[in-house]
Amino acid sequence: MRNLFSNKKLIIIMIVVIIVFGMIAASVTFSDRKSQPNFVHQMANDTLKITSSVVSVPVNGVRNIGDNIHDVFITYQENKKLKSQLNDLAQVKAQMGALKRENDSLKQQIKLNKTLTDYHQILAVVVSRSPNNWQNYLVINQGSLAGVKKNMPVMSGSGLAGRVTEVNRTNSKVSLISTDKTLADKFAVEVLTDGENNTTGVIGRYDSKDDLLVMTNVASPKDIKVGQKVVTSGLGGLTPRGLYVGKVIRIKKDDYGLASSVYVKPATDLNNFTVVTVISRDVENG
Repeated sequence: MRNLFSNKKLIIIMIVVIIVFGMIAASVTFSDRKSQPNFVHQMANDTLKITSSVVSVPVNGVRNIGDNIHDVFITYQENKKLKSQLNDLAQVKAQMGALKRENDSLKQQIKLNKTLTDYHQILAVVVSRSPNNWQNYLVINQGSLAGVKKNMPVMSGSGLAGRVTEVNRTNSKVSLISTDKTLADKFAVEVLTDGENNTTGVIGRYDSKDDLLVMTNVASPKDIKVGQKVVTSGLGGLTPRGLYVGKVIRIKKDDYGLASSVYVKPATDLNNFTVVTVISRDVENG
């Protein structure tokens, strides 16, 4: 039964096609014969026009769908290209930011190095810093091949950052001035007071909340004032005298009115630096 209906549909389609072509032929023939009645010619043309319109609708629809799909594909490709350009732009901005910070660090080192003309200087870059020991240690990219030795002081920005505690051929480990480790890693310092004798002490700990160094074991604290400079004292023989550490910004006194702790603002940002200068300790302590 299904084959019968299919055959009937095919026959009907063939008849319609034959009629259409027949009308086309008749229209051409009648147009050449001026004696033929006009209504026959007109009827043939009208029928042909209606048939062409019916056939052209699905054809134009398919063409429009194809054009729309092509437009969507072009839009997708352009969107993908724009996203890639945005990602590249973000990467360039990040690199520019990193280069700017490194350039600022180098400028600070240049200013610092002008004050260290009496010392042998070795420029180095921080290559690693563990989050678990952020305030204690870091590793720089210069070692014994560059002349680095154990206990050499390390400067960053305009102030003391730490000292070398371990030396390899191509890198070195630096103990920071903000370390909370043993007393052997502490730094002997002095406050440049207005009196004849400076007040000595040690950087005993680091106040991470306020980013301040805390000077303890203070001798003769009565002459200490806010704003006075703190430098290395040279006591202990590990670090030369006169390296800038920072300024006094707060004094904590005990029950007797004497300074028990002196809070020092570091001359360098101990949380954020990438370039350092290692200097020789072979200088006169005075």
